Amino acid sequence: MILKEKITTESAYKKVMQEVDRLMAKGNENVTKKELADIRKMAIAAQAYEANKFLIDEPTTLAGIIEMKMYEMRLKQKDLAKKLNVSDAKLSLIMNGKQKPDILFLKAVHQKLKVSGDFLLQAV
Repeated sequence: MILKEKITTESAYKKVMQEVDRLMAKGNENVTKKELADIRKMAIAAQAYEANKFLIDEPTTLAGIIEMKMYEMRLKQKDLAKKLNVSDAKLSLIMNGKQKPDILFLKAVHQKLKVSGDFLLQAV
């Protein structure tokens, strides 16, 4: 299967993914250079389709944006607390909505996690 245009339908996406799976099942030693190039093209097209089809809304809460940053930075909550220079307990209370964040906390989130000041002002 040679991909000549971008993927625009679910059925075309499924066909492309089936073809990628078929070629990948052959194993690295048995795939030709042409097939490898085809896999690459199909994977790029599938990724573009997925990016347009499966949109994830941006977080709208302080806890949501902090969780997203933790995921992006591959941090556990205790590591994030250390990075923000707060106790694990304080971070947990803020994340669970049991304590309001103070200015030092918000400043640390802005500087260390690169969260927009405008977002922080609207979220608090």
